[in-house]
Amino acid sequence: MLAGKVRYASMSFLLLWLPSCAETPVEVSRDKNPAALIASSKNTPVDDKPTSERRIEAYLTGYSYWDNTPRGSTAISKPVIHSRAGGTGTYDDPITIAVGHVIQGQKQTLDFKPGTRFYLERLRKYAIVEDVCGDGNRPQDGPCHTGYKGRPWLDLYIGGSGHDAATANSCARRITALQPIIENPKPGYETFAGEVIAGGCVTF
Repeated sequence: MLAGKVRYASMSFLLLWLPSCAETPVEVSRDKNPAALIASSKNTPVDDKPTSERRIEAYLTGYSYWDNTPRGSTAISKPVIHSRAGGTGTYDDPITIAVGHVIQGQKQTLDFKPGTRFYLERLRKYAIVEDVCGDGNRPQDGPCHTGYKGRPWLDLYIGGSGHDAATANSCARRITALQPIIENPKPGYETFAGEVIAGGCVTF
């Protein structure tokens, strides 16, 4: 993703698949708005204050090096502990995840604040909000914000710079599903450390 920018005239799309026999395609735009992402150039401090865990079911999808904006990059719009999309999935090095957002005038509000951690039970990885998905001046009208069947939509960075685009797309399809997730997880959950695609996009 191009940090701090949304293109109005042109849009890039990430092709994702719903977890159904029909494999109905869903297009999710991944552009950003320069007028809205006012604070995106500065790292957001991590909130390490104790928080209460919350178990949720979320629709998890994946984006890669190849369908980021700009294509073939690791740019992110809300850096917290990484300056670029990445992470190994441990508590101390969670993987970048993108969330929906709302733009009202010049104000942008993310569905989950930057620095929010998640534990992805089926992937056995921690993730952290450092990016947004959705484009234009009304991203709130897109699926990243409206969600899927009443559940939040989370878009995990899966890597891919060392693989071709077809392999990355296949990996994204394999993890796309409604999944049990812990918001504000404590440290100490079992982790399968490493880039998602490098680990074969394994779910448990």
